[in-house]
Amino acid sequence: MSVTITESAYQSILAQAQKDAPIESCGYLLGTDKETATENYPMTNIDHSEEHFSFDPKEQFSAIKYARQKGLKIVGNWHSHPASPSRPSEEDKHLAYDPNILYFILSLAEEKPVLNAFRIVEGEVTEKIALR
Repeated sequence: MSVTITESAYQSILAQAQKDAPIESCGYLLGTDKETATENYPMTNIDHSEEHFSFDPKEQFSAIKYARQKGLKIVGNWHSHPASPSRPSEEDKHLAYDPNILYFILSLAEEKPVLNAFRIVEGEVTEKIALR
C-alpha cells in the first residue's frame, strides 16, 4: 500500500510542527479517499508535552463534522516528534486504537524533516506505508 500526501498538506503539518516545537504537534490528515491525504486538520495537543500528545475531544468532533460536510475521509492522524525519529514509540503503539486509519509521524530531529506513515494493529506496527 502507498499513500499520496499533497505538497500543501505536507507543508501545513510541517509549519504547524515547527511552530509548536518543542511541544509535540498533532492533527488529522483528510482526503478524498483512504490513499490520498489532501488536507491537514490541525488540532491542539492538550497535554502540551514534548514527549506525547492527546487530541482535544471537542476538536476531534469538529474535525469529523468538517470532513463529513466536505465529503472527505480521515486518512490518518499525525503527530510530530520534535527530538526523536519518525517511528512509533511504545506509547504511540499502545494508544493506536483504530486499525482502519494510518498513523503519520513527522520527525524534526534531523536537519531535514522526515515523515513516515504506519499501520498499527493491536499495539503492533504491521506495515510501514510508502508515501508518494
